[in-house]
Amino acid sequence: MSMRQMAKVRGGAAVGLAAVLALALAGCGGGGDDKAKESQKPAASQSQGGASPKAPAPSGGNAKPTEVIGTSQGPSGIVMEINSATRDEDGYLTVNGQIKNTGSTPFAQTATWRGDEKSASPASVAGATVVDNAGKKRYYVLRDTEGRCACTTGLTVIKAGESVPFFAQFPAPPTTTTEVVFGLPTFAATPIKISG
Repeated sequence: MSMRQMAKVRGGAAVGLAAVLALALAGCGGGGDDKAKESQKPAASQSQGGASPKAPAPSGGNAKPTEVIGTSQGPSGIVMEINSATRDEDGYLTVNGQIKNTGSTPFAQTATWRGDEKSASPASVAGATVVDNAGKKRYYVLRDTEGRCACTTGLTVIKAGESVPFFAQFPAPPTTTTEVVFGLPTFAATPIKISG
């Protein structure tokens, strides 16, 4: 190939590359304007017979508040609320709830909640237990093959007024057991009903 032909090829490639880049930038641009235009539409045109997939439409004031099936007081204004204890078909019991700091100062004494865990699940609720009084059996939080708990981790500090969700998963007691006692170090044991 002569130098003249190579220059033509390189020039054509540069023009083609510039065109591709321009198209790519045009496709990426303008996202903010579309969102601004969307938010300026009247509410009636946005709903058009249904709610957006991200948030269900309000059901005329019939929205169910989060259920509390158990409450326990902890140290320094810390309150634990349990919202559900659900048995699934795979043989697990999952307890979900909130830990709230009703005090006026941050709470950082969360290390006790991990139980005997030292490294695999630091700053967690791995010390939680479920007791089946009828079956006379205590269940501990499940762990994976590396010793990490099937529970919430990263609970180091709970700010004043903050509410932090938590979960802990256990082997499910027999289906004949409908009530268990949930325990977490520093909190009083709390009887809860199992659903599912």
